[in-house]
Amino acid sequence: MRKSPIAVAVLLAAAAVSTQALARDAISIVGSSTVFPFSTAVAENFGRSGKFKTPKVESTGTGGGMKLFCSGVGVDFPDITNASRAMKASEFDGCQEKGVKEIVEVKIGFDGIAIANSKKSKQFDLTLKDIWLALAKNVPDPKGGDGVVANPYKTWKDVNPALPDTKIEVLGPPPTSGTRDAFAELAMEGGCDSFPAIKAIKKADEKKHKAICHGIREDGVYVEAGENDNLIVQKLVANPNALGIFGYSFLEQNANKIQGSKVGGVVPTYDAIASGKYPVSRSLYFYVKKGHVGTIPGIAEYVAEFTSDKAFGEEGYLADKGLIALPKADRAKVSAAAKAMTPMAKPAK
Repeated sequence: MRKSPIAVAVLLAAAAVSTQALARDAISIVGSSTVFPFSTAVAENFGRSGKFKTPKVESTGTGGGMKLFCSGVGVDFPDITNASRAMKASEFDGCQEKGVKEIVEVKIGFDGIAIANSKKSKQFDLTLKDIWLALAKNVPDPKGGDGVVANPYKTWKDVNPALPDTKIEVLGPPPTSGTRDAFAELAMEGGCDSFPAIKAIKKADEKKHKAICHGIREDGVYVEAGENDNLIVQKLVANPNALGIFGYSFLEQNANKIQGSKVGGVVPTYDAIASGKYPVSRSLYFYVKKGHVGTIPGIAEYVAEFTSDKAFGEEGYLADKGLIALPKADRAKVSAAAKAMTPMAKPAK
């Protein structure tokens, strides 16, 4: 019996998928440089079991990872993307448009964004206002009035007389980084809104408010150091006058060389971040392409490993890497939803 053209097309498509599935037998993971060390630790533990190949983990930054993840379905596209912020509504829509329909969101814990310097230097004690005035592209005119001007501050003492008389030099992540997004939202906007005239703009013009509050200097004071947080640590050791911005885990791993600045009088520690006392802290995630489960070997098992108490629990091996664990009840909910591969709803704008 002769098959219809449609039936032939379906058979050819199925054959193509089977061939593609054979083309890759290891999980492909991209995304956040902050989540990278946690994901790598899980991948290595997962690979040691011998049942599946060790997943390939790449540090592309949260924004870059989302772009790659949402580019399509099939072996040419990543299975999982790590993120140091939640997926945006615009990214969710981009995924849907490219056929990435069912996405599983897995919240893995908390992280603090450290503003650190060399242990050879004095520890900084900063307010959110200090941070914003030092790094904002435009600030309130020091001469008075409600207008903003290009940032004129050269030293920390210019920003706040209580701070050192040293040049402002800050190494930090690029715009594609989730750390940069979270820093802008938590630290920059928090400091910006300490000025009532700027805070009032938000109700009338949200875009203008965001441009003022999130805009970072482009005059050489803030140096984008790429997606390699270890490189920032090395540069801080070499330059005791500079400060660096990165996730708490990198501060924890390099505590013999660098120190975290106090923010609002609070030092970035495990307990301070877990309790919410440290003001510059955020949640960490990874996202799974449900359409790849069962096609690429080991995805469900990798997710189960990551969301097990031996990994992301309070005494788990990721705690040794600097991950701040979710409360016990929240971990149980996350593990159950991850095991069921429950797709996420579209994020609110």
